[in-house]
Amino acid sequence: MEERTLQFIAALRAQGVRVSLAESADAFLAMQQLGIQDRQRFRGSLRATLIKDQRDLPTFERLFDLFFQAEPPPPMQNLLESLSLEEAAQLAEALRQFAQALRQRMEKLLRGEKLTAEELAELERWLNAHPSPLDRNQEKLLQRYLQALQFDEVRQAFEELLQALQELGLNRQKIEQLREGIQQNLQAIEEQIRQQIGERWRLEATQSRRMPALENLMQRPLQHLTPREMDILRQETRRLAAALRTRLALRLQRDRKGRLDVKATLRASLKSGHVPMELHFASRTLKPKIVVLCDVSTSMRFCSELMLSLLYSLQDQITHTHAFAFIDHLEYISPDFERQPVQQAIAGVLYRLPPGYYNTDLGQVLGEFERHYLYTLDRRTTLLLVGDGRNNFNPSRADLIERFGRLARTVIWLNPEPPWMWGSGDSDMLEYLPYCHKVLPAATLAQLIAAIDAIVLPRA
Repeated sequence: MEERTLQFIAALRAQGVRVSLAESADAFLAMQQLGIQDRQRFRGSLRATLIKDQRDLPTFERLFDLFFQAEPPPPMQNLLESLSLEEAAQLAEALRQFAQALRQRMEKLLRGEKLTAEELAELERWLNAHPSPLDRNQEKLLQRYLQALQFDEVRQAFEELLQALQELGLNRQKIEQLREGIQQNLQAIEEQIRQQIGERWRLEATQSRRMPALENLMQRPLQHLTPREMDILRQETRRLAAALRTRLALRLQRDRKGRLDVKATLRASLKSGHVPMELHFASRTLKPKIVVLCDVSTSMRFCSELMLSLLYSLQDQITHTHAFAFIDHLEYISPDFERQPVQQAIAGVLYRLPPGYYNTDLGQVLGEFERHYLYTLDRRTTLLLVGDGRNNFNPSRADLIERFGRLARTVIWLNPEPPWMWGSGDSDMLEYLPYCHKVLPAATLAQLIAAIDAIVLPRA
């Protein structure tokens, strides 16, 4: 336990929590005085001795649950030991109906064998080859492990096995004993995988990490960022938005004079006989009106979050913004930003539109926009779409993008996917492409900043 506690303290430090040597010593003294049998008391003693800043509490709680699990995994049973020779023969007969690979998995579970180190390493290789943005959620990652192990197929096969044993005449009591034992062994495998996930995250947490250079993070694809790196960019986005707002305001002030108005200059100079001649410039309206549709499905969620954060931090550089969020339906979200600070508004929108699997329907969303919000488009409006163009094989309704383009000043699409992926799988991007005036990359924060700069104050 002392070694695990030292690892826990190292993890806290690696995650940015300041823990002194004296505080570490106090933690071990509290462990000796209060013991570790009562988990909540143990948690409280570590929290009291190691945490000084309330802002570090979420990190403490997350790491505590990783390092000090509440209960040990249930033991696995060798279910074959309790079978008579006749019952073992019936089981062998029932197992013959299954394919060899599936049968071998079932036999291992019946013998109460846990996953070997080689099998766990193979699972890790499979997961690394098929990364997912959901891998930072323990339950989602557990389901991916179980999917790789074909757990659903194994469960179904055991149901078929028990049915076959019943047909072969095995008594009901023995079948129920097998059912309970199989269920316990399956739960033990799940718990073994949970421990593997915890160990993986513990190793990550205890590695000494330097704060990633901001420039490096800004160039990293958003979908490959860790939750910690996402938090860094959220904080940095606010600072960058302030700097961008200042730069745009200065450029707007510089450009507001517009081009020389020769007629106005000559008319004004008649009063003074052309001496001195005061130059007059044609005024220009540079601030755009923006209508933005943001895809907040799983693959686009963080990208759209940053985009909305940047856009609404620059409202003094925009005449008006109509903002919408969508997955399989369209929601008008401008009122959220009128009532609340930007970050609270974004959090509320994302809460109302939880991510799902393969449920984006962009064609449906475009239809809703045409029916209810066409009035937001005019010849001064920039229509901005933020999404990867993936539509789950639903009708694309690219004709509506064409119509919107006739009504708006310009149509700009921000897409995080590289062009070589457009049109692959369920991507309808190639259908939308002909009706967009521009398609800008949006895979990184640096690209989002550049896009905002181009959209809010385009060069003439």
